[in-house]
Amino acid sequence: MAMRNPNDWMWADALGMIARAERLHRQMFQPTPARSAHLGWEPPVDVLETPTEVLILAALPGVAEGQVEAVIDGAELVISGVRALPDAFRTAVIHRLELPQGRFERRVPLPAGRYDQVSRQMIDGCLAVTLHKSA
Repeated sequence: MAMRNPNDWMWADALGMIARAERLHRQMFQPTPARSAHLGWEPPVDVLETPTEVLILAALPGVAEGQVEAVIDGAELVISGVRALPDAFRTAVIHRLELPQGRFERRVPLPAGRYDQVSRQMIDGCLAVTLHKSA
């Protein structure tokens, strides 16, 4: 049995991983039908839980805090709003546009429990929603 050259298989594996990452990125930012009549996209989210809180981070680069709505709907947190090009770019020639534009909505299933305090803030292009658990 001939030994494979480590440089060959490592390079092939690295290229395969890059291709998978690019494919996942394209899938993540594909327009998806929102629950309303408008088309939309879903921002990626992280959901973290501690004994006292649930923290949801939604990646929303270029979206102002006032353009985002976050409401609890049953057992889900619904994050929605609109991401639009800045007015200064409206007449620009677009060479590449990878960040999604338009209406977005993300429905995030929440861990079971009751929450008595909700806070939100924009941190480094992410909406951070903190839900404090009821005792």
